[in-house]
Amino acid sequence: MNQLLPTIVRTLVAAATLSAAALTAHAQGVTGDAQAGQKKADMCIGCHGIPGYQNSFPEIHKVPMISGQSDKYIVSALTAYKKGDRKHPSMRGIAGSLSEQDMADLAAFYASQTDKTATETPRTASTAAAALIEKGACASCHGANFSKPIDPSYPKLGGQHADYLFVALKSYTVEGNTVVGRSNGIMAGIAKQYSTAEMREIAKYLASVEGELKIVPQSRFR
Repeated sequence: MNQLLPTIVRTLVAAATLSAAALTAHAQGVTGDAQAGQKKADMCIGCHGIPGYQNSFPEIHKVPMISGQSDKYIVSALTAYKKGDRKHPSMRGIAGSLSEQDMADLAAFYASQTDKTATETPRTASTAAAALIEKGACASCHGANFSKPIDPSYPKLGGQHADYLFVALKSYTVEGNTVVGRSNGIMAGIAKQYSTAEMREIAKYLASVEGELKIVPQSRFR
């Protein structure tokens, strides 16, 4: 049965990608403006524009790098926070105040903050990490170099902070909690295959991969 899991995952991913594509097509009427997004980013820079800044919820970890993510992923994530599919009190409060145009503008702004392209071939994983990555069929969604997702609404993972990746992966295993967790059936099925130690191993490897994400330092006062 374990040998069939990657195949099952790929089948489910294909179905989910078609659904995500339909949602993306529905949202294409809203075009983001990077300059407008820069003016709206005051609520974001206090965490995402400070190198080394850490969040203490639900445990201490660095806030994710979002500069260089795709605009469609950022919109997808903000929408999930607004709907409550991603449970995080402060992020839900922020996302809840945003219109579709606000999200599109912010997404365009952060997507424009990239000046590098990830290598096609990622850093070689350890035997243990490679087996875990294969078990979850991670490259099927996030790309062979973990920076070219098959759907732009999926995140780039290469080079992201290891502690954030661990917290994010673990959040998909949480059930019945009103303030912690993420609702995503496919990711839940994948994450629940792993022990806590295995999640840390995956996150450590993905963080070591050369990616396209970065932090663009911005003053809190402007």
